[in-house]
Amino acid sequence: MATKFALHLAFMTDQNKKVRISIPSPKQPVEASAVDAAVQMIVSKGIFAMPQGKIVSALPAEQTQTDTSSVS
Repeated sequence: MATKFALHLAFMTDQNKKVRISIPSPKQPVEASAVDAAVQMIVSKGIFAMPQGKIVSALPAEQTQTDTSSVS
């Protein structure tokens, strides 16, 4: 049974739109302090240009887990 993880970073833009950056297979365990530092840097440095506008604030990040086992 294989399990896949993804980390989803969510942000608000200056156009009041929600955007999400997904990171497949993040290194485990994911440390909340490292995620917080990364999202704050993304906001403060304006690292990503989004069609929905400039990122102005961070929303809570989430990690998802998916079971990828095949049924025989």
